[in-house]
Amino acid sequence: MMLDRRSILLGGAVGALALGTAPPGFATVLVAPEGAGWVNVRHFGAKGDGKAIDTPAINRAIDHAAARGGGTVYFPAGTYACYTIRLKSNITLHLDSGAVILAAAPVGTTGYDLAEPIDASYKDFQDFGHSHWQNSLIWGERLHDIAITGQGLIWGKWLGRGDGKDNWLKDPNGPGTGNKAIALKWCRNVTLRDFKILEGGWFALLATGVDNLTIDNLLVDTNRDGFDIDCCKNVRVTNCTVNSPYDDAICPKSSYALGEARVTENVMIANCFVTGNYQIGSVIDGTWKKMPADFAPKIHGRIKFGTETNGGFRNITITNCIFEDSRGLAFETVDGAIIEDVTVSNLTMRGIVDAPLFLRLGKRMRGPAGRPIGTMKRILIQNVVSSNATLLPSVIAGLVDHPIEDVRISDVYLHHVGGAPVAMAALRPPENELGYPEATMFGDLPATGFFVRHARGLEMSNVEIAVAVPDPRPAFRLEDVEDADFARVRVPKGANAFALDRVIGFRNSGSLGIKDLRLDGPVTGNF
Repeated sequence: MMLDRRSILLGGAVGALALGTAPPGFATVLVAPEGAGWVNVRHFGAKGDGKAIDTPAINRAIDHAAARGGGTVYFPAGTYACYTIRLKSNITLHLDSGAVILAAAPVGTTGYDLAEPIDASYKDFQDFGHSHWQNSLIWGERLHDIAITGQGLIWGKWLGRGDGKDNWLKDPNGPGTGNKAIALKWCRNVTLRDFKILEGGWFALLATGVDNLTIDNLLVDTNRDGFDIDCCKNVRVTNCTVNSPYDDAICPKSSYALGEARVTENVMIANCFVTGNYQIGSVIDGTWKKMPADFAPKIHGRIKFGTETNGGFRNITITNCIFEDSRGLAFETVDGAIIEDVTVSNLTMRGIVDAPLFLRLGKRMRGPAGRPIGTMKRILIQNVVSSNATLLPSVIAGLVDHPIEDVRISDVYLHHVGGAPVAMAALRPPENELGYPEATMFGDLPATGFFVRHARGLEMSNVEIAVAVPDPRPAFRLEDVEDADFARVRVPKGANAFALDRVIGFRNSGSLGIKDLRLDGPVTGNF
């Protein structure tokens, strides 16, 4: 069953609370745990009945704790219908098991805080959702030492999505409407741990200019992006599950929303599960109901760096993650950003609906005039297994005179469905330099495993390309590539291993069934 704005069925205690009832024992837990600095929202007038708007009481509790130098604002079990909750420094919101912060329906133009104004000189460098924070369920700006913890739920039931599908709202971006579950700007020392987010609006989390950010053990079941980590430094995303069928799951960005280009750096994403093929709410309630079969072409649910890329990404590691029924891993710089010093390891992928790996350097150049084209270099990818991916191969695509540099790929197994028509092997994809970065931007591609264009310093070792049924395309197609070194690769039988076009400095060695080659080039031909 697909969930809508008016009804939801959640399992266990959370489900009971969402329907206005509480399991035995929950409704009577009105006293915060013992300890200095704990403040109970019920003591400030919050009812937790899912009907009364509890925002004034919650904000009073936050103000009270902040006036004492900080503390923990405690939400006992109950459903707290809210508009905008305003965080303050040195404050932790702790959601007990069975506590639900529910985004209430706006009434006319009243409800959530107004979206703050943005300088007209850069408001069009990113979309509306990235440019505003105050029109959210929970927000904070220029804060330090803040946290949201506990076993409870944040349910953005009446938040806008910003994608034209939030037609239950008269004006999805207008006064009184909220469109993000949590939004933070220019903050430091932030911890988000253990809670769940259901239907998080445009972004379940928008963190912009947030340094020292820890996101741990969250379960997000949402209708657009999961985590948007924009212009942030020192970030740890660990042990999270994100189901986001309609948009990206974990999505670092580097936009111009702060009025400057700021690099997102020192980011670790580890031990996470991302998917885009489960009905909203079914991951939280544990039923894991698949989306209808005809939804497959629309699936998102991936880890993606971009597309907003004005500053860049540096010192990035992704490890021990699972992609299931989603798009693949993407690194994109199209607005002048750098991407450098990246390691990716220990990924398992199943049912990828586009390229398992997508590296794109383009020149959309949405940003201040005069910025140079970006760069992408020093990327290491190892220990990746992908099974049952669609026809699109992995893509490494730079620009003429702006190649992607120094990519190392090792110990990778990529399995595709195969069965492409013979004509696909002869395709010559367009450059599409200005296009929106997506694996489908070049149309069908003439390779089963990797399509590489405009690259320098490429190394692949212990890479196997496999297909479920025979495919006439070469395993690897390289165009305008310099210094390509392959070792111990395996490819499907019945088709060429390599198709080379203007390749300078090519070597293959130790590959089963493929002769050792060393070609100084430039060379064009099939092998």
